[in-house]
Amino acid sequence: MELAKGREKVSLSSRRVDADTLGELEEKVVSINPVSKTAKGGRTRSFAAVVVVGDGRGHVGAGTGKAKEISDAIRKAVDDAKKSMIAVPLAGHTIPHPITTRYGGARVLLRPASEGTGVIAGGAVRAVVEAAGVRDVLTKSLGSSNPLNVVRATMKALTELRTPEEIAGTRGKAVQEIIG
Repeated sequence: MELAKGREKVSLSSRRVDADTLGELEEKVVSINPVSKTAKGGRTRSFAAVVVVGDGRGHVGAGTGKAKEISDAIRKAVDDAKKSMIAVPLAGHTIPHPITTRYGGARVLLRPASEGTGVIAGGAVRAVVEAAGVRDVLTKSLGSSNPLNVVRATMKALTELRTPEEIAGTRGKAVQEIIG
């Protein structure tokens, strides 16, 4: 899968990481939603879970799971999240540049912050950036507050982040020309 970014394309496969190569992963349950389906035998209840996993050192993944029991839904979501792990480019303890992304009705704004600011973020965005290991960031969730779409918008934003080295390489310039 590729994301169109201006005229150039950012490949998601270049950011993918195998979860088995990483050490201990921290799991955060973002939301658990009871779901019921009406069949001719009556209502059947199940649970949908949204989970974020990360190592706190620049690797994060998000996933969903659905099952009759909450614990099974969380386990399935964790397995799904491990399959979608990405590497996040960090600039110290923050992100390299500001970025705004959309996913469905959710819009997420991420801005770098100076050291000591902390994570200024709401629930779903906070879970993703903390799992990724970002310690100083300013965020704003705009539009929909649906936890799944907010998590996916945040993951999309982290995927689209680029380091000064990557930008210099695509433009054919030195890193010092890009930084200033």
